[in-house]
Amino acid sequence: MKNQPQLITYVDRLSGGTLGDLQRLLDGPLKGAFGGVHVLPFFHPIDGADAGFDPIDHTQVDSRLGTWDDVAALADRVDVMADVIVNHISRHSPQFVDWDRQGDASPYAGMFLTYSRIFPQGAHESDLLALSTPRPSLPFTRHTNARGEPILLWTTFTSDQIDIDVRDPAGRRYLADVLTRLQSAKVRAIRLDAIGYAIKQAGTSCFMLPETRAFIAEITAQAHALDMEVLVEVHGHYQAQLDVARQVDWVYDFALPPLVLHALYTRDAAPLRRWIEMRPPNAITVLDTHDGIGVADVAADRDNRAPGLLPQDAIDALLETIHRRSRDASRLASGATARNLDTSQINCTFYDALGRRDAEYLVARAIQCFLPGIPQIYYVGLLAGTNDLDLLRRTGEGRDVNRHYYTTAELQSALTQPVVQSLLSLLHIRNTHAAFDGEFHLTATDVTRLALVWVRGAASARLDVDLSEMRAAVTCTAEGAGTTGTTWCSSPATNGVMQGESR
Repeated sequence: MKNQPQLITYVDRLSGGTLGDLQRLLDGPLKGAFGGVHVLPFFHPIDGADAGFDPIDHTQVDSRLGTWDDVAALADRVDVMADVIVNHISRHSPQFVDWDRQGDASPYAGMFLTYSRIFPQGAHESDLLALSTPRPSLPFTRHTNARGEPILLWTTFTSDQIDIDVRDPAGRRYLADVLTRLQSAKVRAIRLDAIGYAIKQAGTSCFMLPETRAFIAEITAQAHALDMEVLVEVHGHYQAQLDVARQVDWVYDFALPPLVLHALYTRDAAPLRRWIEMRPPNAITVLDTHDGIGVADVAADRDNRAPGLLPQDAIDALLETIHRRSRDASRLASGATARNLDTSQINCTFYDALGRRDAEYLVARAIQCFLPGIPQIYYVGLLAGTNDLDLLRRTGEGRDVNRHYYTTAELQSALTQPVVQSLLSLLHIRNTHAAFDGEFHLTATDVTRLALVWVRGAASARLDVDLSEMRAAVTCTAEGAGTTGTTWCSSPATNGVMQGESR
């Protein structure tokens, strides 16, 4: 993938409706800001039980958004990343419906996981307590099939998302067909969604097992054979990201959002600096996504045997500050108070997590853009979006607080905000300056100051962060010249562009 910022977005929630609309947005008001786009699930249907992450047909574009030709046309302009939903499929999919009806006579008989397939002799209490699940309940759903037989389906997430046996030939063929379909539409990279839960084995946590890592290596090899890069999505102890990063193209830096928030809240960059010094360079840097802000990514491991990046008291203070800054909207949208798949995540827009303080928000985005890796900017974050409590009330889904449906008028208005214009100026620098293809250096004089520097030959770009003043300034060499000057600062009043400079 190109070493340029990427937009993360649902097609229908940002662009006004179609893949063509999204392309026009990238060619219009967002021109020059992004070199790629992670298009969140655009498969049939986009409005199931989990906002498209429960496909009925993973090889079909939802007709309301467009066609595979539209995906390919977008990929001709920018790098396109798409999800491969590895762990599960909709209970309304033709594969599940056929197995539900025919049982062992179905060609998909081995494709779906049940309690009895993993625990044929039954499970002990210790087996069930060992399971690592994103939700507070056990990952099973009672189901009576079309033949009147009661079974327990393995459903890691919702009862509508039936887990696939990725080691069965039918499951393998299914995933191979998905990869081939994406490659034919010129998709440049795939995101392996929820792959940490893909392998189930009795007597284990069923999360990120050695067998899971072997499966990641296998599907990565298949993607590489189709000339697609691989991003692995795994939440958990930071060591898991460091380990997985050694075997794939890209991992998420999920530790970054809570560490940046902690630094801004406390004016102490020491934990963030320690992470920058150890984090994998092949990271997709994010501050917000379609999911919540991860707590497990900076916490100790499940058994408290390995310390986290923040002590528990600092995590507790972080959570309370998010709730206070968001005026308790995040509390309403998180944990057991809303219908959440992962109760360890805090659902809140990043802008609201900072109390809508523009200076802090732009400091955070500047740090994100200057770290090694590819920065991905979530569409709500791009527009400095606030928590959508109306959508939360309508759906009861906690993550919907950060999944607003923008109207054309709302989009146009949001793009005129000084804080958004400043962010777009920053993204333009990150998207075009030659220094970001060079070497990275980090310096810190005290806990309140960071300097992130990129150098490539005569080209240089430097970010100076002062947490005591809550200010960030970018100094870059001018294109085609050796002179330097402050080209961007975190003051939205000037749209981030200093006087006498062009964006």
